[in-house]
Amino acid sequence: MSLASHPVIASLTPVVLLIGMGFLAGRLGWIRDAAVRDLSNLVFLLLIPALLFRTMSGVHVQALDLRPLLAYFPAALLLLGVSIGWRGFNRSSVVMALGGVFSNMVMIGITLVELAYGRDAVVTVLTLVSVHALILLTVGSVVLELVVAREAREGGGRAPHVLRTAWTAFKGALIHPIPLPILSGLLYAQTGWGLPAVVDKPLQLLGNAFGPLALVLVGVTLARTPLGGHLRPALWITLSKNLVLPLMVGLSAWGWGITGVPLTVMVVCAALPMGANVFLFAQRYEVAQELTTAAMGLSTALALFTLSAVMLVMSVLN
Repeated sequence: MSLASHPVIASLTPVVLLIGMGFLAGRLGWIRDAAVRDLSNLVFLLLIPALLFRTMSGVHVQALDLRPLLAYFPAALLLLGVSIGWRGFNRSSVVMALGGVFSNMVMIGITLVELAYGRDAVVTVLTLVSVHALILLTVGSVVLELVVAREAREGGGRAPHVLRTAWTAFKGALIHPIPLPILSGLLYAQTGWGLPAVVDKPLQLLGNAFGPLALVLVGVTLARTPLGGHLRPALWITLSKNLVLPLMVGLSAWGWGITGVPLTVMVVCAALPMGANVFLFAQRYEVAQELTTAAMGLSTALALFTLSAVMLVMSVLN
């Protein structure tokens, strides 16, 4: 088997090329900032829901393996807690720790897993995606609000109510273009009706458009990401996200007896670069915004190498 025909290389090459094309388009100014926002809305509000609903509409609950959830998120939350404890209990620390555990499963992960391991493997990704933001962003919100409350007490001000903020974060993560179509599709699948062709075909076409456009947008974002002055802390975040998390998730999954393709998909999802939602937290809490942007860019750029290494290792182990 030649190197070019190796399954890992063959699946990663289209991803790298599409991100590279987006990077070039961003550098040359072919896609303006306003267009990026509009295209992002198109991806998140139309293409992703169509793909997720159609995929989950054929999945029956009794055939769904929930062990990946029990293995993935305790490992991610443990790393989140250790990272916060290491850096200190402050807003910057929490945002940086969140960057070290929050994967870009939607924009990169779904397409990459389907190319590398087939459509059936996407179900494992969507099982994780369905509660990924719900768990990690809700926990991140609660911890950040605890930090803000402590700062308010120390400054003599009035602290916001943590439970109210936690409930708002929970609702925002649940009623979202990602978990909502997954849960809706899963509920529809239990009826056993199947999707009529007149509905299924448009959803299929929209879903097919998601992968290329999402990867091009990752490249455009990468082209607009400055690294200056933040390389060292961004490198620590990238190390946590791209290498430490997949190692911890792999060990946790092995402990749960998960093997084969589901194990590989879980480790690959953990090795994906940092997701853009972390930047929204940095904006909201007005802390480490430039560092978060730099870490996202560095994590994505280095993922071309670290993710290749992780996928190669998993192909040997499995």
